[in-house]
Amino acid sequence: MGGDSFTAGESGSPLAAVAEAFEELARSFQDCSTDLRLAPFSDACALIPVLFGCIGFAFKFAEMEYVSKVNNLLEASKTYDTLSNILDDDVKHDTARKPESHSQNLCRVRLGLDLIRALFEQFLTANECSLKEAALAAYGQVCAPFHSWATRKAIGAGMYTLPTWEQLLSRLNETDHSVQKEMRRYIDASSLIIQYIDTLFLSRNISLDW
Repeated sequence: MGGDSFTAGESGSPLAAVAEAFEELARSFQDCSTDLRLAPFSDACALIPVLFGCIGFAFKFAEMEYVSKVNNLLEASKTYDTLSNILDDDVKHDTARKPESHSQNLCRVRLGLDLIRALFEQFLTANECSLKEAALAAYGQVCAPFHSWATRKAIGAGMYTLPTWEQLLSRLNETDHSVQKEMRRYIDASSLIIQYIDTLFLSRNISLDW
């Protein structure tokens, strides 16, 4: 996984590739009554680390954990057909809340998707010179409540390594206009996926433990 793990399409944009993959996922369970399949979900999630890489060292902690959990789900997709299947199997064996279970790994992947969503939402409302403030707001909203004071302090210090807006556009191979469109596509599609995952957990009385 990483910078070479995605197909960016004609635009050469990793962001566009991610947005397209998540829109396709959202359509797949909106257009039919079947559950979201694990293999395409894992494949789409495997595109995300390149975005963490473009944002920079500040979110290396999230990228490293995210990659390991996605790899687990990619392996699980050889055995389980849908997201519902992995949750049901964990419930059956009373492992849904155990560390490194498929259910808990799905929790962590969901957190990574939500962090990127929150980052994009903050970036779209930030002034060009306030990516640090935008990133801190996104981190505070999604991840900070689950981290220790020492971890929060270290991550805050890492925010000074964030790229400028122009550097971010260059890394994403986007323009001011196109990046807004692609970030919004991801925000809208991923929000549906995140809501779907939350519903799966709540319907089985599994807490979303990070």
